[in-house]
Amino acid sequence: MKFDLRKTLFILPNLFTLSSIFCGFDAIVACTTADGRGETSAEDFYRAALLIVFAMFFDIIDGRVARLTRTQSAFGVQIDSLADVVSFGVAPAILVYRWSLHSLGTTGLFVSFVYLACGAIRLARFNVLAMAPSGAPKKPGKHIVGLPIPGAAGLLVSIIVANFAVTGSLQSSAELILGVVLALSFFMVSTVPFRSFKDVKLGWASVVFVVLTIASSAAVAVWSHPSFALVWLLVGYVTIAVIEAALDISRKAARAVRSGASRSGASGSGASRSGAQHGAGEASSEAREGDGPSAS
Repeated sequence: MKFDLRKTLFILPNLFTLSSIFCGFDAIVACTTADGRGETSAEDFYRAALLIVFAMFFDIIDGRVARLTRTQSAFGVQIDSLADVVSFGVAPAILVYRWSLHSLGTTGLFVSFVYLACGAIRLARFNVLAMAPSGAPKKPGKHIVGLPIPGAAGLLVSIIVANFAVTGSLQSSAELILGVVLALSFFMVSTVPFRSFKDVKLGWASVVFVVLTIASSAAVAVWSHPSFALVWLLVGYVTIAVIEAALDISRKAARAVRSGASRSGASGSGASRSGAQHGAGEASSEAREGDGPSAS
């Protein structure tokens, strides 16, 4: 039997994807495992959050490996989305509910489900936009529509990790966490373009951006706690997208106003020319009528 190395390479990125699914599954088990008192401990929540962070790492790696080995396929796109539903949809929804939102009763349960539902819708839309008519995956673009579900999950778990590291009280601030979950759910199904960073090329702009990112993250880590650096990065990622979308809307509105003004001006000048021509025609007709009797 002939050994085909290229066919074997297709397994490699999928192994990373399956590793992401395992991390998500283990996170679900960790945050639903009760201790002797029938409660989940803070250490279990922290462990579940870290497992989702590892799932994010595997999710990043599988796409890079697929592009590096040129083994992108429609199957890879579909299994990656299914992995994202488990690791960044179901796992964070259960985690944030068990960690904080359960104190709100049915409202907390419903909001946790809204996060999961919006994540699933976001992934379904991504699959439609990422597939060419032939069924083959398209080349990644500069922007993607809506907040990626790994980014939304990353922000949630980074808050939990940071809260655990500083023994904070965010766990009891269920209303604040509810607002964060709803905001992330909205951004996932919105049409706000978020940068994919898959077309980044080495240049002065990229170097400056990386330096500023590292410097600001280090400043946040020194000023508060190293665990808040990830929160800062993800909040900054969402903020940049919102600012870029607002600037784009303002530019389009300004162009529409200028275009409307130019059309209005052109219409007004046309009407003026028409009125002048009409007036000149009437004057000429009156002149001809006045000359007629005197000539006879």
